[in-house]
Amino acid sequence: MSETPSEDLMRYDLMAQEALRGVVRKALDVAATEGLPGEHHFYISFNTNAPGVQISPRLHEQYPDEITIVMQHQFWDLDVSDQGFSVSLSFNKVPERLMVPFSAVIGFFDPSVQFGLQFTQGEDDELAEVLEAEAASAEEAEEAKPDEAGGDVVSLDAFRKK
Repeated sequence: MSETPSEDLMRYDLMAQEALRGVVRKALDVAATEGLPGEHHFYISFNTNAPGVQISPRLHEQYPDEITIVMQHQFWDLDVSDQGFSVSLSFNKVPERLMVPFSAVIGFFDPSVQFGLQFTQGEDDELAEVLEAEAASAEEAEEAKPDEAGGDVVSLDAFRKK
């Protein structure tokens, strides 16, 4: 007799997603305090309509749903908190200040080492925000280390029950 797995009332999928957002938080914190080491640089995609995102009307008109920013040579005033980050970038030679909560991030990629993460959006956003608030008040999660073999992008959908 095989037993059917019970419903995941613990929501491990959201807990894992929150822990992986901690990797993004830590990478940005290193960049803010020490600069980008070596050839490291980041591509960060986020939902421009997510609660807490602050971008100019001009950028929102140009990117109504999603934007990918590159943090490599020309960014400044990077500030990282437990809830999100703010950074100044230039778009077509126009400086812009962006504020992005980590719950809005849908992708993170460091091409220098072929490390990437993808995050789900949608029905779980509200619970993810609750988990993020709880995580902010708890002890900081242990830093996750990327696989030395390199180029895998981790998608949380691979861990979800189908």
